[in-house]
Amino acid sequence: MHGNSRRRLSIFGTQLREKQKIKRTYGLFEKPFRNYFDAAVREQGITGEVMLQLLERRLDNVVYRLGLVVSRPAARKLVTEGKVMVNGKVLSYPSYSTKVGDVVTSDAKLTIDGNRKTPLWLNLENKAGKVASLPTRDQIDADFKEQLVVEYYSR
Repeated sequence: MHGNSRRRLSIFGTQLREKQKIKRTYGLFEKPFRNYFDAAVREQGITGEVMLQLLERRLDNVVYRLGLVVSRPAARKLVTEGKVMVNGKVLSYPSYSTKVGDVVTSDAKLTIDGNRKTPLWLNLENKAGKVASLPTRDQIDADFKEQLVVEYYSR
């Protein structure tokens, strides 16, 4: 009887929920996430799409997308332990932004997750992944409404 009716979320509430969903998906706190948004505002292009592009190019996300690990937290741990190399150099910070042409390899004894499809902007060959191009919005398979995040930060 009591408590069965749910109130509709306000516009602010839906914007906040979308922002929190993206933050939790990529495993970021508020300040780094806001820095990615500010960097996307400074670049040319659609702000929401540029922000998602910057988030997708993070090293921990690239390791996850290549299928070297089963989750983003596992990818973050693998990177921080120094078991991932980019262009032959060991990098231990997961926020490194990969560029086109970067080759990402791991010396850990991993089994590549064959069930996950590698995105079109990445090439995977023998536990070595190459960033072939920058990800476009249709290549990012997450169901985010990034425009709500842009509106949230633009208030």
